[in-house]
Amino acid sequence: MSSDKKNLLSSYKDKTKIMKSKVLDEHFMQQLQDIEITCVAADLKANMDKLVSIFGPSHDVNYRSIRIGGASGVSAFIIYIDGLVNSETVDQFILEASMFAVKDQHGSSEGLLSHLQCTGLPIHETKQVDTINDVVHTVLCGDTALFVDGDPHALILNVRGWDKRNISEPATESVVRGPKEGFTETLRTNTTLIRRRLKDPKLRVQCMQVGKRSRTDLAIMYIEGLTNPIILEEVLRRIRMISIDAVLESGYIEQFIQDSQWTPFPLIQNTERPDKAVSHLLEGKVIIISDGTPFVLIAPAIFTQFYHSPEDYYERFMIGTLIRFIRILSMLMALLLPSLYIAFSSFHPEMIPSRLVIAMAAGRSTVPFPSIVEAFLMEVTMEILREASVRLPGPIGPTIGIVGALVVGQAAVQAGIVSPIMVIVVALTTIGSFASPSYSAAIALRMLRFPVMIAAALFGLYGIMLLLIIVIIHLCTLKSFGVPYLSPLTPTRASDLKDTLLRAPLQWMRKRPIMFVPKDTDRLQPSSQTNSETDASNIGSGNNKEGSESDEK
Repeated sequence: MSSDKKNLLSSYKDKTKIMKSKVLDEHFMQQLQDIEITCVAADLKANMDKLVSIFGPSHDVNYRSIRIGGASGVSAFIIYIDGLVNSETVDQFILEASMFAVKDQHGSSEGLLSHLQCTGLPIHETKQVDTINDVVHTVLCGDTALFVDGDPHALILNVRGWDKRNISEPATESVVRGPKEGFTETLRTNTTLIRRRLKDPKLRVQCMQVGKRSRTDLAIMYIEGLTNPIILEEVLRRIRMISIDAVLESGYIEQFIQDSQWTPFPLIQNTERPDKAVSHLLEGKVIIISDGTPFVLIAPAIFTQFYHSPEDYYERFMIGTLIRFIRILSMLMALLLPSLYIAFSSFHPEMIPSRLVIAMAAGRSTVPFPSIVEAFLMEVTMEILREASVRLPGPIGPTIGIVGALVVGQAAVQAGIVSPIMVIVVALTTIGSFASPSYSAAIALRMLRFPVMIAAALFGLYGIMLLLIIVIIHLCTLKSFGVPYLSPLTPTRASDLKDTLLRAPLQWMRKRPIMFVPKDTDRLQPSSQTNSETDASNIGSGNNKEGSESDEK
């Protein structure tokens, strides 16, 4: 057994047994006690009165009384919520089929519901329930419930059909080369986008609901035989432990199931790209899809994956490696550039070239504030402009942000509030923060920038190094579902370093990352590389043979 698997087993073995046997049981027992179970009655009027008392005076809840089989048929009624169902399907395949297509009932309800389910109604998904609670829940999800007089059951018909956003390009993760499809707010559409790219019969989808009032649908996707069952069980356990009135976005789930709340770094990744979600599934991770949001969660997550982009694998490995180095440089600029300016100008001017020191001194000759105050004024102003540009309407948001930054920067320099080099430093810092592929990771750097600036103002370069050591120690203590956050840098795994700071050729990355302890470690089968090399050698030998024959001729 590998050391990673031992660590996972030791960290989850006792916790899973205790929590699963006691806490989860008590949690679900309390939920069951809060629910009043009401069975479907054989009397049609009693069922309708019960539903009316539950839904109250809601004008979008429709009750439609019908007679199955014509005027001499059996009394029945359907209930559905307007806007959540497809009205044409209800009219044609429920009302018309039950009132006119179903014949020879002669007022008898015996076996009628089963007849409608099997041969009477052309609906692709049906089921019978025997409690009002199930009826209420399915109707709120967009289904239609059919009650027949004299039958203590209800027939649930899936005729969901609400307005939804079409599949479009992700707004937060654009790429030059790659698919242009992004997740939407519809759960089933998102699972379909993943299924279409990953045609593996072992791809599993587990559905559950969270939120006492919202009853938000979740889909947990993983590959059976690849994903480590310990990680999967821990993800499911944490989701089951969520107790809240409503879950309106996947960010609720992320905050409830992450390992630590006291860190600015994201411990679970979110994405709008189906191809990115599929690539993480193939590494043995778990995907959490929440209904009502296009942002899908990926667990577990490590620090380096937040600076990777799907485009890195669509281009050749040299281009992908170069782009990653540019991102790392941008990350360092976004975090350290204002702090280095403060440290050099206040504590270490001897480390700056003489001409540059003279230029900086001339620019700061009219500035009445120390460098830390100057940097804080500009950084806070840029953060305000950035937030304002996000909240403004789309067509004018970027324009206002750029113009505002130019106008404010130029006016501040002319007024002598800040120096020209400070404007350049802040501009480069802002540009560097925009180069991060992950918005949540960029926010972490924006938050840490201000403590690093304070440390630089107090102790110079020593303060910067001291705070960076503290941050690195903090990163070393973080884990995401038992996986060390800085893997594979620490603990170091040479085989996984091929896809961290640099991107090796795809032919070299034959194994999946060991840090996630996948059950199937082979990504590239040995036969495929052997066959390709054989084909290449055959082609080369064939060309040489033709060349030799031509020489002989």
